[in-house]
Amino acid sequence: MTVRKATKYPGVYERIAKTKTFKGKPDIAFDITFRFKDKKKWERVGWVSEGYSAKLAAVVLSERIRAKRHGDELPGKKEKAITFEKLAEKYLKWSSQNKNRAGIEDKSRYENHLKDRFDNKRLDEISLFDLERMKSDMSKTKTATDKPIAPKTIAHCLSLIRAMYNKAIDWGLYRGDNPIKKKRPGEKKGIMPTVRNARDRFLSVEEANLLLNELKRNHQITKEYKELKDPKLHDITLLSLHTGARAGEIFNLKGQDVDLENDLITFRDTKNTETRYAPITKDVKKMLKCRMPDNSNDYIFTDKDGEKIKEVSNAFQRIVDDLGFNDGVDDTRQRVVFHTCRHTFASWLAIQGTPLYTIAKLMGHKSIAMSERYAHLSPDHKKDAVNSMSSIFSKTSDQENQA
Repeated sequence: MTVRKATKYPGVYERIAKTKTFKGKPDIAFDITFRFKDKKKWERVGWVSEGYSAKLAAVVLSERIRAKRHGDELPGKKEKAITFEKLAEKYLKWSSQNKNRAGIEDKSRYENHLKDRFDNKRLDEISLFDLERMKSDMSKTKTATDKPIAPKTIAHCLSLIRAMYNKAIDWGLYRGDNPIKKKRPGEKKGIMPTVRNARDRFLSVEEANLLLNELKRNHQITKEYKELKDPKLHDITLLSLHTGARAGEIFNLKGQDVDLENDLITFRDTKNTETRYAPITKDVKKMLKCRMPDNSNDYIFTDKDGEKIKEVSNAFQRIVDDLGFNDGVDDTRQRVVFHTCRHTFASWLAIQGTPLYTIAKLMGHKSIAMSERYAHLSPDHKKDAVNSMSSIFSKTSDQENQA
């Protein structure tokens, strides 16, 4: 064991590691000492590599002294925390029953990114340093398409860990702190990565018509586009362009969700787990009339076996690329993908001067802040607002001159 050296904080000592390093230098551990039941007790607070400092250790020491004086539970009296694996078992069961599609995504993220790394650790053993290392490792890992894991995926994994710890605390399974909420000294934003994946690209009217026409050429099929013998890919795209629906929301549509008499669609099990109502256009109504199932409980769009569709056909991306929509585009956020149809719907609404509140409702956004990204597409309203102010000042000036 290395020798403890007193710091300027009473009761706080530091130990320089013999083999453990951090940023090219020996790592430093901080220990605190205090009396408990008339005995001198030592406790290791943490390492510099975990974000600790002598000052932070002094804060922990003051908490221990306060706990001793006021009867709070001290280290050594607590039961050992459960393992991450045990928590995952309970959390994923709850998630699958309460979070619908998000529960499936939770399970996938756990199995692909968290299981092997954390399963054997107790909840009180997972430190901020462990999470930083996971974040770093994931950012260097290549996916099946030979691209690095996206920052948004990393953020989702960290959010899952945070949610799991919060539930463990709520359920009385863990009495410690949530490591995701901790920040290094002097840090403002914490561990969550910055995610900049907002898509600015939307289709022009000409591009949208060109895409729909190409998708509709089911009577002039080439071998390359053999998936298009059923025009459902065209119809799915049309529906997204005219309602802003996500692919998953379209795949979930059943006959009972379409009200042709009142020109209304009900989207259930949306990303925000809320039901959304969308008016339909004449083109969409005409298309849906041909697709309504005999049984109202059946899906409107099905695969060749009559089962629910799970993903957009690869033919969509091939046609988009063949049309040259992505030529010379390296930024994945600016590439045209199926989700661009949803973004196009909102962008067209903004260009036509639709209020952001209405756009938020039609898109199913939880807050108007999510729709503010489209505000720049309606500059005329800002111009009109400024011009109206100019008009007011002009009237005031005229009145003063007349006086």
